[in-house]
Amino acid sequence: MYPSEEQQKAGAVARILERTRLIARVAIARRKGVRIVFANGCFDILHVGHVRYLEAAKALGDLLVVGINTDVQVRALKGAGRPFVTERERAEIIASLRAVDLVTIFPEATVETLLLAIRPDVHAKGTDYTTDTVPEREVVRSYGGRVAIVGDPKDHSSSSMVVRLNQKNEIIAETQTMGDE
Repeated sequence: MYPSEEQQKAGAVARILERTRLIARVAIARRKGVRIVFANGCFDILHVGHVRYLEAAKALGDLLVVGINTDVQVRALKGAGRPFVTERERAEIIASLRAVDLVTIFPEATVETLLLAIRPDVHAKGTDYTTDTVPEREVVRSYGGRVAIVGDPKDHSSSSMVVRLNQKNEIIAETQTMGDE
């Protein structure tokens, strides 16, 4: 009745494609008239803002492709100590979400090269952007795609979660230290 853990993992892993295979799969889908949507991010610690962003992106088309930053790029963007979750594990987590059809890991500092390779109909970005501040907007417009801002207000972030967790750990440590006196 229910798929085994191995079957579920294999399903998610099978949706993680290297660039050449991704380009081929997107081309096949496009020939069938499928509307392609692309979203990207670090997704270091998955939270509800990520889920809402990806679900809203999926609603804009038929096939949602998600680009995941490599560990090296996450470190460059977020600082030392990040990511907390490896790129392969982040990709698998994102691939396991119902809204996500395909995932790829990209090593470049921006998604421009990947966008030019797959030419999605829609490039979905989160609400921390406007259509005028999306760094890749001109690349998307150059091939006739459009940029869409989706998701809920930027009230969630992995970085703020880490800060809150550290604060709670400091309070717990202080409480334990006081108890030892």
